[in-house]
Amino acid sequence: MAKQKNALEDRLSRYREITITVNGRRSGRSISNPVWFVFEDGKLYLLPVKGSDTQWYKNGLRNPAIRVDARGAEAEFQSTPITDSQGVRSVVEKFRAKYGAGDVKKYYSKFDVAVVAQA
Repeated sequence: MAKQKNALEDRLSRYREITITVNGRRSGRSISNPVWFVFEDGKLYLLPVKGSDTQWYKNGLRNPAIRVDARGAEAEFQSTPITDSQGVRSVVEKFRAKYGAGDVKKYYSKFDVAVVAQA
């Protein structure tokens, strides 16, 4: 297990995109989406593209288990929504630092929530 965790952390430190899988809140089916992320201090920060209107975010509220796949290195994380404005702003800043303010502005339309996930 430690070997798999190290492989995942190595990939999270090098890649710009991962795939997350959540369970549909109505269908119960597994739904996968490619997402940007920031991995810092063992925590995975996610910023829903359409904020609280994002479907994977809504699904995560119902079932906080998220499967993370970083090009073959996988792990299950427990997600916690971040809804306070200061916490969300902090995650947005992390995304701007990693991806650039222009791309964050270009692809993200609402900044009212974020997510932190831990293995």
